[in-house]
Amino acid sequence: MDRIDRKIVAALQRDGRARLADLSTEVGLSPTPLARRIARLETDGVITGYGARVDQARLGLPLNIFVFVELDHHSRDAIRAFEDRLRRFDEVMECYLMTGTRDILLRVVAADLTSFDRFLEDGLMQTPGIRALRSSFALRTMIRRDALPEV
Repeated sequence: MDRIDRKIVAALQRDGRARLADLSTEVGLSPTPLARRIARLETDGVITGYGARVDQARLGLPLNIFVFVELDHHSRDAIRAFEDRLRRFDEVMECYLMTGTRDILLRVVAADLTSFDRFLEDGLMQTPGIRALRSSFALRTMIRRDALPEV
């Protein structure tokens, strides 16, 4: 990736719906080579998709809960099985395999405490292989970046 590719990626992160003509002016390339570069970035897996950023509170999911999970077993198969199980839960927005004392970090969204409790009791706590769970509720989002700097 060169400097122009990074400008393209940064511009598309700011506005994935930008018209090619506007993007062309912003990046300093004519539309045809710009379109070729975008296609290459998509083919190479640098650009993995396009989507809309949404206000989760307006969708009825105002709570962000971070759940730390400790697993009983740390084999590759145990981790894969846990990950496959988590994919079934719509409440899980993000899942990270971590270093340190906690194995997994989840970002879970919920409408309210009752729905989070239902997710825990009927879903996550029924998942085999969990040794311990700890939850922390986010009071508010202080910084959230969806775009990388141009670098």
